[in-house]
Amino acid sequence: MYDVIIIGGGPAGASAAIYTARGNLKTLVIDKAPGTGALALTHKIANYPGVEGELSGKELLEKMRRQAESFGAEFIQTTISAVDVEDEVKSIFTANGTFEAKAVIVATGSKGRNRMLPGEEQLLGRGVSTCATCDGAFYEGKHVAVIGDTEEAVEEAHALTKFADRITFLVPRADLQGVDETPELPKTEMLFRTRPLEIVGKNSVEGLRIRTAEGEEEVLDVDGVFVFLSGSKPGTDFLDGQVPLDEEGFMILDEYMQSAVPGVFGAGEVRKTPVKQAVVAAADGAIAAMAVDRYINKRSKIVPQYK
Repeated sequence: MYDVIIIGGGPAGASAAIYTARGNLKTLVIDKAPGTGALALTHKIANYPGVEGELSGKELLEKMRRQAESFGAEFIQTTISAVDVEDEVKSIFTANGTFEAKAVIVATGSKGRNRMLPGEEQLLGRGVSTCATCDGAFYEGKHVAVIGDTEEAVEEAHALTKFADRITFLVPRADLQGVDETPELPKTEMLFRTRPLEIVGKNSVEGLRIRTAEGEEEVLDVDGVFVFLSGSKPGTDFLDGQVPLDEEGFMILDEYMQSAVPGVFGAGEVRKTPVKQAVVAAADGAIAAMAVDRYINKRSKIVPQYK
């Protein structure tokens, strides 16, 4: 049992972990793909307060995470398959087992997409998936396509190698973001500069229409399509209707980053922030963390960490 589980290890999640751990709350941070978030993929930062000179977003995040770990926060990298946050004890179901906490901070950023591929929405759950850990076993011995260009897509493709007989990995860009070297995955063919155009099928996936690097169109004969493309939609789908969201998918939070569900908080780009900056997300994380401290210790007001 943890005091707080923070979902997402970007600037909001890492900042929250610094404050909760320093406040003697047993803290677990669950991060699906540490090198995939918007900050981690930022090549150069020169305006983060208190950090002189230039550094990459990945380097800044590593500093924040080490600071949180120095106060006792735990970080794990795994995929969340479901959550149950409506009860007093919050349960987070992952590929590494189930974790429980008294409070949860959602800091998953805005990696989701506003636009789907043609056929994606209609065939979601019928051959289209966004979770290899959840659905990989359904494709034992089959041919699947993975679409993505980040560390997250690589991790998901790796999970699929345990089940699929053949994997075609489509990378729309010329290279993978946040990945130093192109990975060697068994049973996997990497196709760079290859754009997905349409997921084909009526009642289930029958193929994937693509445009190759040479500009030609063709249809891949695949049994399933796993999509891991980035975008600007808040990553809140996994909450599955348990927490109030607005029409765009942002969490509805009060000034203390608390949702209408007791013990459930949000921080960073899961709320409709006026600007998207790492320092704003970090500030959200600090507020959410101190609000969690108030909630767990049943305080009447927030106690700032001046010491």
